[in-house]
Amino acid sequence: MNPWAKLPDKYTILAPMEGVTDIAFRKVIARAARPDLFFTEFTNVSSYASEQGRSNALERLRFEPDEQPIIPQIWGTNPEHFAITAQGLSELGYGAIDVNMGCPDKHVVANGGGSALIKTPELAIEIIKAAQSAGLPVSVKTRLGYSRIDEWKPWLTLLLQQNLVALTVHLRTKKEMSKVAAHHDLAPEIIKLRDEIAPQTKLNLNGDFTDFAHGKQYLDLGADGIMIGRGVFANPFCFDKTQTEHTKTNLLDLLLFHLGQYEKYDIHPYDPLKRFYKIYINNFPGAADFRAQLMETHTIAEARELIYNYRKDLE
Repeated sequence: MNPWAKLPDKYTILAPMEGVTDIAFRKVIARAARPDLFFTEFTNVSSYASEQGRSNALERLRFEPDEQPIIPQIWGTNPEHFAITAQGLSELGYGAIDVNMGCPDKHVVANGGGSALIKTPELAIEIIKAAQSAGLPVSVKTRLGYSRIDEWKPWLTLLLQQNLVALTVHLRTKKEMSKVAAHHDLAPEIIKLRDEIAPQTKLNLNGDFTDFAHGKQYLDLGADGIMIGRGVFANPFCFDKTQTEHTKTNLLDLLLFHLGQYEKYDIHPYDPLKRFYKIYINNFPGAADFRAQLMETHTIAEARELIYNYRKDLE
């Protein structure tokens, strides 16, 4: 079933983030405050289309039924590989596909993928059509432009003409990366453009939204959804529509749950898990010292013992 059709009015989305939104972290956010829609990490279609890369691609694409609605995000430059991957995603049980046309990572861009597709619109259209060939609804996540803000109108107009089920716009250019504030002031004009060209296409806004309350004003303007990415690092409870206050103990318990999910899904190696510790251990006296201790651990068992002992001292 089309996951976009299941969403409530004014919905929230956890952004696809490389090295972050794996199955373990999605379970963490679901426990903290579940968004209305999940995205996977992005997967290279050329990896999926090759025998050597298929197993790694499938690892990125694994999900469980209770994560629905969830959408896989894919990237690349070869339309044939998009068609192959789209068919595979349908067979895996996904109900829709998202194409990454906004990633600013230098390695992705050097290969012509992600936000580099803004500079090759004919290829971008060919890729969308290839992704649509499996019969699943296709959405696109992109940016305002490659180098200049004023690229937004012709670029988004082109995308809105492609029969997309949804379009997510990160309100910065590729060149801006995340070095400047997102251009929230353009939201009304982008909403108006969508309404004029493709009112049936859901429009999601992304960039510097901290929580649901912050994004709601743009939903009230006419956007359909708000996507939050880096905001989860400052507040893993950012999708909580009730704005409940959460304690240090709540954060430690969530970290312990994350450790358990890492074990449950047999994710290796251990060290990449450390990048998440700043989410849970920050903004309180002694946080830096305790986080430094956690960074010196070598196993989940060591980290868990440290956290248990620290948590006891709080009681």
